Amino acid sequence: MASKNKKSSESEFVLFDVVYEDGAIRSNRRVPASAVGGLDGDAPAKAIIEAQDRDIAVQSGQPPRVIKSIKRSGKK
Repeated sequence: MASKNKKSSESEFVLFDVVYEDGAIRSNRRVPASAVGGLDGDAPAKAIIEAQDRDIAVQSGQPPRVIKSIKRSGKK
């Protein structure tokens, strides 16, 4: 039987759309919900996504992309 206290995946992460300086757009990048929404608002999300991008760049052997802007993903 499933536990009633288990959080849904929607509440564990906040989704962001990322626009890079080269014009590329990536949607629904996941950031832990506990990292955003405090006094700094969504500002910590950019640093978290940049760290994710650095890890991806190391694994792929490509230079990391420079983020132009981020915003929360909208629900349709």
